[in-house]
This record gives sequence, C-alpha cells and structure tokens, in this order.
Amino acid sequence: MDKIWDVVVVGGGPAGAAAAIRARQLRPDARVLLVDKADFPRDKACGDGIAAHGREELALLGVPDLIDDYRPARGLSVVSPGGARVTAAVARPNHVVPRAVFDARLVEAARARGVEVRRHRVRGLAARANRVVLDDVLAARVVVAADGANSAVRRLIGVPPSPDRHTAIAVRGYAEVPADDDVQFIAMQRDGWPAYAWSFPIGDGTANVGFGMMLPRLRATGRPGREVLHGRLAELLPHLPARDLRAHHLPLSPGRPRPGAGRVLLAGDAASLINPLTGEGIYYALLSGRLAGEAAVEAADPLPAYRRKLAGALGRHLRTTDLLSRAARSPGFIDAAIATAARRKEVFDLLVDVGLGAGTVPPPLALAVARRWLWNGVRLRTRHA
Repeated sequence: MDKIWDVVVVGGGPAGAAAAIRARQLRPDARVLLVDKADFPRDKACGDGIAAHGREELALLGVPDLIDDYRPARGLSVVSPGGARVTAAVARPNHVVPRAVFDARLVEAARARGVEVRRHRVRGLAARANRVVLDDVLAARVVVAADGANSAVRRLIGVPPSPDRHTAIAVRGYAEVPADDDVQFIAMQRDGWPAYAWSFPIGDGTANVGFGMMLPRLRATGRPGREVLHGRLAELLPHLPARDLRAHHLPLSPGRPRPGAGRVLLAGDAASLINPLTGEGIYYALLSGRLAGEAAVEAADPLPAYRRKLAGALGRHLRTTDLLSRAARSPGFIDAAIATAARRKEVFDLLVDVGLGAGTVPPPLALAVARRWLWNGVRLRTRHA
C-alpha cells in the first residue's frame, strides 16, 4: 500500500465519477482514487437518456456544458398497454448521449480535477477500525462503491443483491432514424406487463432502441431470454431494426435502498437506485454519487451522513415510486395515467418529473388518475356484461 487515500471510488460510471468530482470540489486537498475494471471509453448497455434533472447535477459538479454538443430531445410520446397515447413537449428538454461518450467525459473531468484514475478490478475487501483495505493493496478512509448492478463491493460487504421481484432485464441497441427526429418514444406492452420498448433519438441520425421487462416475467415465458427480448423489440418497433444489441440487468429501487455498511457507501446501480416506473438510472447515479462524495469528505462517520442526505433528496420520491410501481402492476392504472396526461398537461409534466427526476404526486392529481382508472374499469365490465 503506497498511501492511505481519503476516498477510493470503485466504478467509473456516472455515480463513481460524480462522487470523485464532488469529493475534490469540496476538499481540493483530498486524496481521491477512482478505479474501474475497464479502460475508458467503453460501451455500457443503457438507454443513454439524460433528463434535465441530470443536467442540473452536472451543473452542481461544475461541468454544466459536458453534453452541450448533443441536440436536445424536446418531445415525448408514450403509448400505454391498452393503447392510450400522449404526445407532448417536455417542460425541459432531455438529451441522449451514448455511455461510451458520457462516462469517458465524466472520468476525464474527474482526472482534470486531480482525481487519480487507475484500472483495477476489486476482488477482496477488509474492514478496519478507521479504514477499508481493498485487495491488500489499497487503503481508504472511505470507499464509495459505484460498480454497477452486479457490484462486487456490495457482495463483499454482505449487502444482498436486489431480489428478482425488483429486477428488470433489458436489451439495448441502435437504429437509424430521420436526422430531424427529436421525439423520445415509449411503447408499452400488455403481454408480460410491465414491459415496454423505447426509441430515444441521439440527434445524429441514430437512436438508442431497446426493450425491457421484469426478470420473473421473462423466466415465466420458458423461452430463451435472447429470443424473448429481441423478438419483442422487433415486434414493438418493426420499423427500427437494431444493431449492437446487448442485455443488462436493472436492480430497481425497493423504496428504501441500503446505503452501505461501515465505511463503504453504495451509489447508483450498486445501491439499487433505478426508478421502478421507468428504469431511469443516470439521474439517481449522479445524485447519489454526488451525495456520497459529500459525505465521504465532510463527515467523521460518513454512512449516517450519507443516509440522511439520500433521505432528504430522494426519500419522499422513492416512497412515491414504490407505491406507484405497485399500482402500476395493473396495466389499467397506466392506461388511466396516460389518458389523463393526454388531457391535462400538468399531469404529463408531473409524470415526467416522477419518472425521470425526483417528483412526487400531489393527492388531487393522484385522485384524478384513480377516478379515471375506476371509470375505465366500470366501462370495461359494462361492455362485457
């Protein structure tokens, strides 16, 4: 061991880079090491969507112009499981940036701020009284584990992985689209619900396309995962033949994620911080990484501080998404929500804020959706009576 680091961040994705950048922002003299098993740039299976909420996090990290060269997507079109459709302009534009580009830029931003970056795969961890030792060669006062859905560090500290009922699986590829396409499209599927396909234009004549569903639903088909995922993507987006298809797991938030153990803080996918309604994870990653970086250099006992920060930033929101994801097990609920959003722009904006940011649902709007849901159910029963 050459030194004791103030912070070692494991994983160079958005959560890890955000943690490293924030730690150096707050303490320019802090010794911060960022390790990843891969060199950058590298591809990462993901929807590539960066909402306006993520742009706000980039500004807080001091890199507000990181993705300014990518054209914003100003429209969103959603088709519900039952065929209800809403198409509208979003209140604030979203961006789509391939992870091979986005992650590499964030790592370079961390390096430019004095973070040391190394290639290293973590295989062992030992907790000491006031430090954590990784692989007998790296010692840190605090470790931020941002090593993804299959986090090795989470396993090493004894935090169980996301259970299957809270895990989705998706396949992602790229397809050709008109160069002027700037509308993000989501097509939900009743078969195997919850399940949906997406097309997110990048702005260069290509779009990130994919299909995702819950892992238990996939297994219940009794068919090979590749066959199901690729087949349903082609079925829902037949006009967008995809290339470079790669599958990935999404550990969805259970409402109260485990933030870590001892002097190890979990961030991003490693903390199961993925929106259970939409599968969005980049905003959560940037936010949780930033908060972990703050706690790592500000607090003598970082884990309680990090837990409080997460609860303050996401507590009500995560309870909201957990409750809504339970209601959304009924495709009729989503039909009602989309139908209401098509008639009321404030409901559309709220759904975007809940699905892509840290929004919550005011009771009057929840009541409006519930009324539509019940009315649709009454009409359906009357039709079949």
